[in-house]
Amino acid sequence: MTAIDTSRPHPARMYDWYLGGKDNYPVDEAMGQQMLALDPRVPVMARVNRAFMHRATRWLAKNGVRQFLDIGTGIPTEPNLHQIAQSVVPDARVVYCDNDPIVLAHAAALLRGTEAGATEYLQADVRDTGAILEGARKILDFSRPVALSLVALLHFVPDEDGAHELVRRLLSELPSGSYLVVSHATADFTPEESKAATERLKAAGVTLALRSREEFTRFFDGLEPVEPGVEVPHHWHPELGEPVPGQDDGVIPGYGAVGRKP
Repeated sequence: MTAIDTSRPHPARMYDWYLGGKDNYPVDEAMGQQMLALDPRVPVMARVNRAFMHRATRWLAKNGVRQFLDIGTGIPTEPNLHQIAQSVVPDARVVYCDNDPIVLAHAAALLRGTEAGATEYLQADVRDTGAILEGARKILDFSRPVALSLVALLHFVPDEDGAHELVRRLLSELPSGSYLVVSHATADFTPEESKAATERLKAAGVTLALRSREEFTRFFDGLEPVEPGVEVPHHWHPELGEPVPGQDDGVIPGYGAVGRKP
């Protein structure tokens, strides 16, 4: 197994720290504290994003989706995606994928699903679409719709790495009736704070590609938008989940959306 690098912060471990988890290191907390100094709502943003994933998964399961491919899974935090999906559809099949060795170390927690369903974990980077698709095919039936979930991931993939192109490659292998779920940070609402955060993370070796609403919407080119379309995450079907404390204390600088492949 690849060694865990504790010399510099990692987005998945920082996210875990924001959510109150214990699977992080002093370097992650130190950078997290710096982000809090720039904007004290960062933990609220993390919880709002997690809640968006819950609601989107619940909506998909209620609308007939039985298969999920979740890339950029992150460190397990209950309820996980498969627990949401299988609570609605017990035979749902879920494939998780992440490139952080600490997520692999906790993979067993991700694989505790229903007997009727199936869960699997792949260790791969989102840029290696071939390996992801090859591994996912062993669990998922690509002749039936699949929900591709890229939650709080693509803002760590810069344009030079082909963020929009890799999403198109993944979708190209999925059949009609499949869905794309994306949430993404933006600098549209807080340009000064976002610029400072991007620079501090870059100095620590973490690339943050904050995209505008227009750039975010491009991920859904050719797809049919699910109402209400592109929204700040906590305004996407709020009736499907519990409100996050603090989510209305100013703008949450991000977007979320779900689109259906025709």
